[in-house]
Amino acid sequence: MVEAYCVKCKQKREMKDAKEVTMKSGRKAMQGACPVCGTKMFRIGGK
Repeated sequence: MVEAYCVKCKQKREMKDAKEVTMKSGRKAMQGACPVCGTKMFRIGGK
């Protein structure tokens, strides 16, 4: 599981339904949802 910061809960949580996406700049990132409140979460990775 991938850990990311939830801006609504103001805590680090493990993402639910995390999937890898590629941003316009070519960088990899993980996108998912907060398991508690359901808010979208995003974590930028390396190249």
